[in-house]
Amino acid sequence: MSATNAGASSEPLLIRGGRIITTTENRVADVLVEGERITAIGEDLPAGQARELDARGLLVLPGCVDPHVHLDTDFGGAKTVDDFTNGTAAAAIGGTTTLINFAMQWPGQTLAQALDAWKGQIEEHPPIVDVGLHMAITDLDYAGSFDELDAITRGGIPSYKVFTAYKGSAMLSDDDLLRVMESAAANDVLVMVHAENGDIVDLLQRRALEQGHTEPRWHAATRPALAEAEATSRVIDIAHLAGASLYVVHVSCAASLERIANARAKGWRVWGETCPQYLFTDESDLERPDFEGAKYVFSPPPRTPADQEALWEGLADGVLSVVATDHVPFTFARDKQLGRDDFSAIPNGAPGIENRLQLMHHFGVRAGRFDLHRMVDLLSTTPARIFGLHPRKGTIAVGADADLVLFDPQRRHTICAATQVSHSDYSLMEGVEVVGSPTLVTVRGRIVVEDGRVVGRPGDGAYVSRAPFDPAAADAPGQPLAVDG
Repeated sequence: MSATNAGASSEPLLIRGGRIITTTENRVADVLVEGERITAIGEDLPAGQARELDARGLLVLPGCVDPHVHLDTDFGGAKTVDDFTNGTAAAAIGGTTTLINFAMQWPGQTLAQALDAWKGQIEEHPPIVDVGLHMAITDLDYAGSFDELDAITRGGIPSYKVFTAYKGSAMLSDDDLLRVMESAAANDVLVMVHAENGDIVDLLQRRALEQGHTEPRWHAATRPALAEAEATSRVIDIAHLAGASLYVVHVSCAASLERIANARAKGWRVWGETCPQYLFTDESDLERPDFEGAKYVFSPPPRTPADQEALWEGLADGVLSVVATDHVPFTFARDKQLGRDDFSAIPNGAPGIENRLQLMHHFGVRAGRFDLHRMVDLLSTTPARIFGLHPRKGTIAVGADADLVLFDPQRRHTICAATQVSHSDYSLMEGVEVVGSPTLVTVRGRIVVEDGRVVGRPGDGAYVSRAPFDPAAADAPGQPLAVDG
């Protein structure tokens, strides 16, 4: 893994007396940071010329890794309102020190052209945390595309995203899915799939609109859980046929979870991700009055309380491997209004990049659903392992990047759109109080958040290339660790 465009080196730091939490460790110790790396861990380390930071009473966590983000992205007739500078500031305030955005291939672009354009956007809006890219493939209907895929992989992007949804735009046919997965299997690449049956969704949406159903609640009614589960089962089988490794993004329902559990029980190379919106919102939110339900239009849609509970269980027992955000920051006042008269025209997506750690600590650890080790595993270590960032990212160890979060487990915070860093004008968790919040965050030794405020500068983060996908590393020991009882 390499980083480019990094800013000047930071001053040495000595983080004194915090409780270090990794997937396997829980101990009080000092952490010495020199340059961009952790250089020593132990008790009563000499400070030398380092600036001392008092971490007594705080947790010291490895920086979180968010592998599912959409910054500076055009989608559904609107453009997300967080660019790579502001969006990474929002990530930093929530303890995320590395994120991976999607380099979407737009109509008329080759994959190489798409990738160059996305790298240009990162250069235009320099990040505050480290940023990687996935290649999102929407069109293989031109010569040379697989040669381009091979070059992109060798260039440090070992993950492709494809869609079985969005018929007429991003959706790939089954034969194209097989071709992509065969290429991935031959090149140590992980295939990420948005799994919904696009043909079924398209038919149900057209029927609903023909019958005059335009309200946001029809977004969920026309994207049923079984359409997601069918597509999940299908892509699992196609990946297995191709010998490819598969990562199912934003799993929303028990039926899809069951398909993933069955595949993993067979030893197939399948991993699943869910997002906070599927743990905290449900289909009734789409019925909120005054068009407020449009805030909850994202795909797959919110499901039932029973599905929420199944997802929590999947996080605790290891069927699900990652909690990501799928941060798609539109505005309610402008962007969501595009679908006032047609639910299918509401831009899909919701903000959430800065509250993931707080929510998993409060409703996961404090609620007894899993322990601190499992929280770190879900938010940092496993995404780093899966996406070619470990051991530089996702852990606290000598030689690792100094991506660290000082976390106060007693600090109270009320989630509120008016005070969030994201430029979106709403939060799905408005008014929710959480206990536990980051107080200081470093990215490769640079302090980017201090006393709960963003102090980092554009360019403190860098573009990172990633190592080839390694299925053995993705399921390495250290997971899961559920709380008994």
